[in-house]
Formats: sequence, structure tokens, C-alpha cells
Amino acid sequence: MTWIKVLDATALPEGERKVVKLEDHDILLAHAQGEIYAMLNACPHMKLSLRKGEITEDETIVCPFHRSAFDLHTGAVKVWTPWPPMVGKLMGKVASERPLRVFATKVEDGSIWIEIEA
Repeated sequence: MTWIKVLDATALPEGERKVVKLEDHDILLAHAQGEIYAMLNACPHMKLSLRKGEITEDETIVCPFHRSAFDLHTGAVKVWTPWPPMVGKLMGKVASERPLRVFATKVEDGSIWIEIEA
């Protein structure tokens, strides 16, 4: 594993989000509830952006399109495509249930770092 510096810490104040390009991936950084989270900016369901997803008090991000919900620390699925009502179960079958890819973060020397596989 390798730590990569991705952003100056002052560029991501509490409550803000930014998408950064890292290799071939768009990584969503979110500063919420005093923590900085990093995740692939693509819901595993249909690869739609999570940038406007709700971050809840129980450290979950909810996809703004189909309301799949993922643990921000582990990426584990908490809810899989409940929206829209009645159709959600069918839409959930478009892609099998998969976790969200998340990355460890740290703030060091005034910068945000993400841990990635080398």
C-alpha cells in the first residue's frame, strides 16, 4: 500500500466535497462530522456519481439516484436499491450487490493523503 497526497487540507473545509482524479479513478473526498472520507465516485449499482449523496450521522453515504447506502469506513452495503418504490428490486438485479470502494485517509503536513494499492 502507498500513501498519495491528493489535496491541500484547507481546500476541503467541513461540509465540503471534492472529486479528484487519481490514476484512472475519480475519487470523492468528503469532509463530514470531523472526518475525511475517500471513496470511488461511482455507486456500485449503476456507476452514477455519489458527489451529491447524503452523508448520514451513522457514517453512511446514500446514492442520490437509487438510494443504495454504504458504510463510509468499510464500503459495506447497508441498503441495496430501494428506490423507486416497487421498481427498486428489479433495478437492484441490474447489478449484483457490491460494496463501495473506500480508501483510508490521513491529514499530514497540511495535506490530505489517500492510501492506495501499489
